[in-house]
Amino acid sequence: MADIPRITSDRLILRPHDAGDLDACLAMWSDERVVRFIGGKPADLAETWARMLRYRGLWQLLGYGYWLVAERQTGAFVGEVGFADFKRGLGADDLYLPEAGWAISPDQAGRGYATEAAETAHRWFDTTHGGGSFCMISDGNAASVRVAEKLGYGFSHTLSYKGEPTGIFLRRGAPAT
Repeated sequence: MADIPRITSDRLILRPHDAGDLDACLAMWSDERVVRFIGGKPADLAETWARMLRYRGLWQLLGYGYWLVAERQTGAFVGEVGFADFKRGLGADDLYLPEAGWAISPDQAGRGYATEAAETAHRWFDTTHGGGSFCMISDGNAASVRVAEKLGYGFSHTLSYKGEPTGIFLRRGAPAT
C-alpha cells in the first residue's frame, strides 16, 4: 500500500481522507456553489463516499491522489486538492498527464486557500513525480483560472466535455528530484 503523505503550508495541512471526513465532504460536494463548475449536480451521500474511496484508490494505484485540506491552526475543513487520472476518455485530446484539481468549501473561499493548497500539492508533485500536468476548467470559472495561472498553467485549448465547453490548461513540471 502506498503511503499518503501529510504535508503542510503556512496555514494548511494536506492529509489523507478518513471515514470521519464524510460529513464535511458531503457538505461541500452537495453545495450548488461548489458543483456549479464541477459537474453541475450536487452529490448525495453515496456519491461523496464513492469519491472518498476513489481518492484513496488513486494513491494505491498511481502513487498520487487527492488530499483533504484543513486549517493548520483549527483543523477546520477547507476543501480538497490533488492529482488524478480519471480516465475521462478525452479521445485525441487525451493528454496522458496527471490531472490537477482543487475544490474549496464556500465558507472558506476568498482566503487564498485554493492557491496555497494547490501550490503545496504541486511542490510535492514536482519533487516526487516531476513532469507536467493539466487541469480542466469549465467556461466561466474565473476563480479557478486565476488559481491555475498562479500555478503556472497556460491555456491550451477548449474541448467539449459532457456537452459543456471546457478549457484545458497545461503546466510543465520540474524534473523529479
